[in-house]
Amino acid sequence: MSWTTLSSEAASVPSHRGVPVAELVEDFRTACISRAIDDREIAMQKQSRVFFQISGAGHEALYLALARHLRPGYDWFFPYYRDQALVLGLGVTPTEVLLQAVGSADDPSSAGRQMPSHWGNRRLNIVTQSSPTGSQCIPAVGCAEGGRYIVRGRGHLPEEGDVGPGRDGTSAAHGDELTYVSLGEGACSEGEFWESLNTACNLALPVLYVVPDNGFAISVPASDQHPAPIHELVRGFRGLRVHRVDGTDYFASREAARSIIEHVRAGVGPALIHADVVRPYSHSAADTQSKYRSVGELEDEARRDPLIRFALDLVAGGVLTEDEVGEIRAEARAVVIAAATEALEGRRPDPASVTTNVTDLPALPVPPTPGVDGVPEHDGPVVPMGEAIRLALHERMAADDRIRVFGEDVADAREQVLAGVEGKGGVFGTTHGLQREFGQARCYNTPLSEANIVGRAVGQAIRGLRPAPEIQFFDYIWPAMTQLRSEAATIRWRSNGEFTCPTVIRVPIGGYLTGGAIWHSQCGESIFAHVPGLSIAMPSRARDAVGLLRYAFACDDPMLFLEHKHLLRQPYTADPFPPEDWVLPWGVGEVRRPGDEATVVTWGATVELALRAAEQVASTVGAEVEVIDLRTIAPWDHDLVADSVARTSRLLVVHEDTLTAGFGAEVAAWVGEHCFADLDAPIARVGATDTCVAYEPTLERAILPQLDDITDALQRLVTW
Repeated sequence: MSWTTLSSEAASVPSHRGVPVAELVEDFRTACISRAIDDREIAMQKQSRVFFQISGAGHEALYLALARHLRPGYDWFFPYYRDQALVLGLGVTPTEVLLQAVGSADDPSSAGRQMPSHWGNRRLNIVTQSSPTGSQCIPAVGCAEGGRYIVRGRGHLPEEGDVGPGRDGTSAAHGDELTYVSLGEGACSEGEFWESLNTACNLALPVLYVVPDNGFAISVPASDQHPAPIHELVRGFRGLRVHRVDGTDYFASREAARSIIEHVRAGVGPALIHADVVRPYSHSAADTQSKYRSVGELEDEARRDPLIRFALDLVAGGVLTEDEVGEIRAEARAVVIAAATEALEGRRPDPASVTTNVTDLPALPVPPTPGVDGVPEHDGPVVPMGEAIRLALHERMAADDRIRVFGEDVADAREQVLAGVEGKGGVFGTTHGLQREFGQARCYNTPLSEANIVGRAVGQAIRGLRPAPEIQFFDYIWPAMTQLRSEAATIRWRSNGEFTCPTVIRVPIGGYLTGGAIWHSQCGESIFAHVPGLSIAMPSRARDAVGLLRYAFACDDPMLFLEHKHLLRQPYTADPFPPEDWVLPWGVGEVRRPGDEATVVTWGATVELALRAAEQVASTVGAEVEVIDLRTIAPWDHDLVADSVARTSRLLVVHEDTLTAGFGAEVAAWVGEHCFADLDAPIARVGATDTCVAYEPTLERAILPQLDDITDALQRLVTW
């Protein structure tokens, strides 16, 4: 049956309850296709042709009603796994859905890298989805924030229909676009949902939150999640419009969606739809809901099935006959069978491709090292590392207005007092003057919330901006771990390169402060080195910090830039500020002191200690020790280390982090595996004790590596 040959009754009714008949029939057909996809995937999993299945059953009416008022390729979408009917309504095809289910290389969402129902479509602005529940909320807020900046702050207003990147690399933005984000009622227990609401309301951002509530987070009932329904709990957020709707009622959902989306498009602030839906199928194919839900409860829920309700409404309104409803359902099954056949014929992923799109760092030439092999020193002003970082941020922001710096205390002061005060500019002064020079739209303070800071950067980066968030102290980075590990670092890989996350995350790190104690003195770079997709730098001198920072801002991946607090003002870190074309690629170490009897590999604050220890060993036992500053941890310079060990035959790795599982263990293991024949002595390591850093100075000295520790280790190594 074609939709142009509907029954005479349907053809004579141009609209029903204010909705065009053609749209009603199309949405009912899409709802049936969505349900048929669920059924087909369940059958295919039993045949081992699909390896996981999670359904959108029971949510179809809500999502198709919403899709009628949303604009694919114009608005931005951060869906969750039950949004199958929504993405079909936005333009994703049944074949594309099933290509992901079978793990085909032709799957446009991830090329077989993600589970089914992890949506992503660059053309439609459906942002690649991760699995952690609720973590998409803060990037969605950052996306809306970035869109507002592109339109208002930078005057970039594309022509109608423009969905591609602008000439500057940013994604198109429109004056009345909105950002859609959905999550289940269980995920509303996550703190990142509440942190996102805080910023969305504080900045009056055009964000539409959709919470389809089926009453269960797997087997945990809503009564164990919240003290009240979510629409009641969020009413304390000033500026948030809240609407509750029966999500099994297509017409009620469509009317609510129309008014609330118009409200969001007007630019007056965010809105939240709390929709009551049902879950006729188990949470996933790995779950059996009859184990924890009664027969009576499931029967009652089945009577509220939105597909049944939708069909009854259409028949009662004369839009379709019962026979036509049956024909539509049959055709939907046929469409899905054909789509499944096509998906099964799709290409299988190439195992050799698994390491592509982890990162894609640009290949730039290594600049000449000043003062080595006749290369003259730079003639810029001599500045210590902290001031070099500040100057480099000014330089980069002046050159690229996509760069925005934000975090706790990074701004100078409130605009109304700025003219009469010196300005803060961060607890270490590295952002001083940025707000004054570039305005509050480009350098601003955030809530005291590390996940909020990094998550907003993720959303802005997806729009093509170059955010530079600052975490005030490394010791407080852990609340942002989900945003760093599960969101930022995986975006390129999980989308197979369709989406990227260009952001430079600046973090003061380290001890040797005298009085810093546990929460202001820790290292922990090895933990982040274990995160695929995250690049890490830890410079020890001014010129390297500048060159590495310049390179970081040229990358399309998350770059973790660790700034050692002890080094920011030390005279021995000072260098002439390098010219603007001196850009240092990550993954390139430097021989800070040549030698031929042992190699020290180190980074950060222990570089200076290693240099001094090498001088002492040269004066006491006459051994010339080579000192290598890795400068970056991920990637790190394997070739430089291997070449040095081949000449010296001995290796000592020194770092400030705890000895057990510190990054030195990785260096030592790699050298032991690849350079064993060159070694004349066991590889040695010096690191911090396996404790936190203490407050009292003598305890701190006992915990962190000291000059004598490194000197003693070197003497033992060269005399072994």
